[in-house]
Amino acid sequence: MKYFALAALLIASLSVVGCGSKSNPANIDGNWNATLTGNGGGSPAFTFGTSLSVNSDGSLSVSNFSLSTNSPCFVSGETASGSFTLSGNFSGQVNGKFGFSVLSGSPAGNTLTLNGTASGNTISGQWSLTGSSGCTGSGTFTMTKM
Repeated sequence: MKYFALAALLIASLSVVGCGSKSNPANIDGNWNATLTGNGGGSPAFTFGTSLSVNSDGSLSVSNFSLSTNSPCFVSGETASGSFTLSGNFSGQVNGKFGFSVLSGSPAGNTLTLNGTASGNTISGQWSLTGSSGCTGSGTFTMTKM
C-alpha cells in the first residue's frame, strides 16, 4: 500500500510539472497584414502581407512576404527578417517587443525597419525607411493577424 501511494504521488507530481510549461508564443504565428502610414497621415505609405513564425531563439521565420504598394524603393527581390521578444502570454494573449526589417533587392541599399509592440492579434509601432534619394521616410504602422 505504501508503494502504491508513493507511485500515485509521483505520477501526480509529474503530471503537474508538465502542465503550463510551454512558453512558445505560438499566437504570433500566422498570416499578418500591415499598413504603414507616413508622419503626414493620409493614405498608406506601404502595405504588405506576410506569414510569421517565432523560432525558439526569438527570431522570426518570415515567408510569403508580399509588398502590396508599388514603390521605386522596392522593385523586386526583397528579403524580410524579424525578431520577437515575449513579455507575457496570459489568457492566450501574446505581448512583446517586435522588430522587422525589409531589405531591397533591386534597387539595392534601401531598408525598411519596423519597431513596435505586439498585443494579442495586433502589432503597432514606428517605422523608418533609409536608403537612396527619395527612399526615406518614417511614420506609424499597424499589423493585424488574419
